[in-house]
Amino acid sequence: MNMESKQREVETVLRRAPVVAVVVIEDVRHAVPLARALVAGGIEAIEVTLRTSAALDSIRAIAADVQGAVVGAGTLLTSADFAAAERAGARFGVSPGATPALLAAAADSALPYLPGAATASETMALFERGYRLQKFFPASYAGGTDLLRALAAPLPAIGYCPTGGITAATAPQWLALPNVLCVGGSWLSAPALVRGAQWEAIERLAREAAALRA
Repeated sequence: MNMESKQREVETVLRRAPVVAVVVIEDVRHAVPLARALVAGGIEAIEVTLRTSAALDSIRAIAADVQGAVVGAGTLLTSADFAAAERAGARFGVSPGATPALLAAAADSALPYLPGAATASETMALFERGYRLQKFFPASYAGGTDLLRALAAPLPAIGYCPTGGITAATAPQWLALPNVLCVGGSWLSAPALVRGAQWEAIERLAREAAALRA
């Protein structure tokens, strides 16, 4: 799969709903019911961050058992993370930034990849490599909506998924920008809700998120 084909796959994922669920799973037993609740609410793209020992097993479980879920791996920091995510069954990969090692791993892999950028220079460097779709991180702390609005004029070909500090209340401000395809949202799976197995509450939050740009 060439770069443009992989970018089209990323775009398909990002356009599934206004929000990509960004989840941290501490206990693999929570993975499937959490993903089912998100999908039932209309949020199919689920980024499982590789921040816990349960992350890779959670990706495997969701990929195998949750119909309709498009599970990806987030917080890719090394080429080894990239390879492990692909083996676990992730359908896309996301990183908070981009390093030469990660970009090399992405070039050698069929896994669609959304690299992170926080400045105009980082965005331009990724665009030179063919990445017209990028994660803007940490969104609320790296210039916010004002920065992305400013970047839209000189860099109109770049589409973003802002992530970091975005809430249900602020998401519409981001989604109104012409260069934003969707936002990354961790509010859909707050730790207390997951630990308490509050799947109905998570489904309700997902349904509200899916309707943000209906």
